[in-house]
Amino acid sequence: MPALLRRLPLVAVPLAILFTAGCSSSSSTADSSASASDGAIVVVASTNVWGDVAEQVGGDLVEVTSLMTDPSADPHSFEANAQAQLALSKAGLVVENGGGYDDFMDTMLSSVSNDPVVVNAVDVSGKTAADGEELNEHVWYDFDTVSAVADTIADELGTIDPAHADTYTANAEAFDAKIGTLDQTAAELKTSVAGQGVAITEPVPGYLLDRLGLVNKTPEEFSEAIENETDVPATVLAETLALFSNHEVSALVYNEQTTGPQTEQVLAAAQAADVAVVPVTETLPEGKDYITWMTANLDALRTALGA
Repeated sequence: MPALLRRLPLVAVPLAILFTAGCSSSSSTADSSASASDGAIVVVASTNVWGDVAEQVGGDLVEVTSLMTDPSADPHSFEANAQAQLALSKAGLVVENGGGYDDFMDTMLSSVSNDPVVVNAVDVSGKTAADGEELNEHVWYDFDTVSAVADTIADELGTIDPAHADTYTANAEAFDAKIGTLDQTAAELKTSVAGQGVAITEPVPGYLLDRLGLVNKTPEEFSEAIENETDVPATVLAETLALFSNHEVSALVYNEQTTGPQTEQVLAAAQAADVAVVPVTETLPEGKDYITWMTANLDALRTALGA
């Protein structure tokens, strides 16, 4: 049995199936495939991270539905359903992560007739896997990518709605300025923490840790096994646990949305060794937008690393 529930094959389902996945309260109910009843452009995002970015850029001119919103649920076990399919059938713009993270979006898009504009964050990022390695698809932890996606959304909304193109551009520029503040905070923090060792359970926060100059000391085989739903070999697990008992790392950056027996062993080992634990998530925590979320992540890392 795999240690975690991961990316399951997802298909569109009949409309009779009840909707159980979380969606934002702004879910579209319009007859038009591109605009809501109030004239707003209907946007569907695979996660509330990209949904928030779309809202920052579109403001009152867009109506956003995010399909994955529960900060306590494993995003990889999300199952597409009739309401998600219906939302996509009304969209003028779709924002997906790409990189294999949310393949269900492409599956559903293949069966809609409205042909919405699609922004794929991984494609926008330009990131590719190094030879012999898997791509880290969690690109929303990379500030440059988030800014680029915001700019792309602004361009696409301006094409759909030329009368408000300047508004979308201005909103994106204001959002980019906030990202710039995050990046400046990260650069300042890097001067204090660069070179410190950390452990991870999954590569979710990898781009942010790299930005801070932190050294991931987790055996590659550990993260690969967790990502690929396979059990971690005993020798690799022992090597990972020794990072804490030997005090080789200053913090464990722990994805609290996808857990299993072996990741829980790692968490227990960190706690037993009094190694700081920094929980991270893949979707927005309740009550936070992208900027406040990433600000909190940086603050938590600063505290954990004694900076």
